[in-house]
Amino acid sequence: MTFDDLEPRPQRDAALAALAREDLELYSGEELHERIAALEAEITRIRTALDAKKAKISAADALFNLGS
Repeated sequence: MTFDDLEPRPQRDAALAALAREDLELYSGEELHERIAALEAEITRIRTALDAKKAKISAADALFNLGS
């Protein structure tokens, strides 16, 4: 067991909630474009994870023939 195991896990969606509360007026136009690019990359990463989960579910359904 390490000390990391003793620390509480961050709450789910805490980072997303913090992003939504940020004052965007503090960012320059360039920083906002960079932020959009980073968020679009995150959306792509999430869609890839979702597609992988869907593929696993489809494979399990096909294996166990749950649809019939």
